[in-house]
Amino acid sequence: MPTSAPSSSPSSGLSPTPRTTIGRGRNRMVEDRADLHALLEDALVAHLGVVVGGHPVVLPTAFAVDLDGPDDGGTLYVHGSVAAGWLRAATDRTVCVTVTELDGLVAGRSAFHHSMNYRSAVVIGTARVVEDPDERQHALDLVVDHMIPQRSVTLRPSTRKELAATAVLAVPLHEASMKARAGGPGDEPEDVAAGGWGGHIPVVRTSAAPVPDAEAVGPVPADVEARAVALARGR
Repeated sequence: MPTSAPSSSPSSGLSPTPRTTIGRGRNRMVEDRADLHALLEDALVAHLGVVVGGHPVVLPTAFAVDLDGPDDGGTLYVHGSVAAGWLRAATDRTVCVTVTELDGLVAGRSAFHHSMNYRSAVVIGTARVVEDPDERQHALDLVVDHMIPQRSVTLRPSTRKELAATAVLAVPLHEASMKARAGGPGDEPEDVAAGGWGGHIPVVRTSAAPVPDAEAVGPVPADVEARAVALARGR
C-alpha cells in the first residue's frame, strides 16, 4: 500500500533553497511544480505566518494564484484590511504561506501507524504590497474567481472606498516545497501477520445547494450554481 506521493521529475526544482528543502519524510516529497499548482488550484484556504509584535501569528486567508504573475515563479496573492496589523507587519518581510488539503484518515494496526492522507505546500518569500492599481484589481478579481470561477465579471466595479480599505500582498511562488501522502497504513510486518483491520477513510470536500439570503432576487446565478455542483462532486 502506497504511503508516499507519486513519483515526479526531480529536475523540476520545486525546492530551490535550503529553507524549503525537505529533510525528514523525503519519501513524501513532491518535486513536480505542476503538482504544487494543482494543489493551489484545489485549495480554498491558505494560512499566512508572520511575526507581529515579537511573536508569530498564523492566520487563515482567502488567496489566489497567478502563474504568470510578476514575481519569480508566479505570484500568490492574499488580501486584507489596510488596518490589519498582520498585513502591515508582513510588508517587505519574509512570510510563510501554507496550504493543506486533507484527503483521508489512515487507520493502522497500531497507534503509531495512524496517519492522514494529505497534500501540503509551504511557500516562503518576501511579501510586497501591490501598489499598481491594475495589478491590485486583477489580484482581487482572482481571489473572487478562485472561490467562484467567473464570478468577478458579473459584479459591479469596486468603489474607491472599498479599494482604499483593502490591501493586497503578493508572495513569489519560487521558494516552495510540497509533501503528500496517499494510501493505507505503513504497518509493521508482524502487526499485519497478526491480523486485524488496516486501511483508510477517503475524505472529500463537498457542498449543499446554494442558500439565498432574505433579499435575494431571481434564480441562483449560473456561476454560483456551477460552483456548487462542482463542489458537490468533490471538485
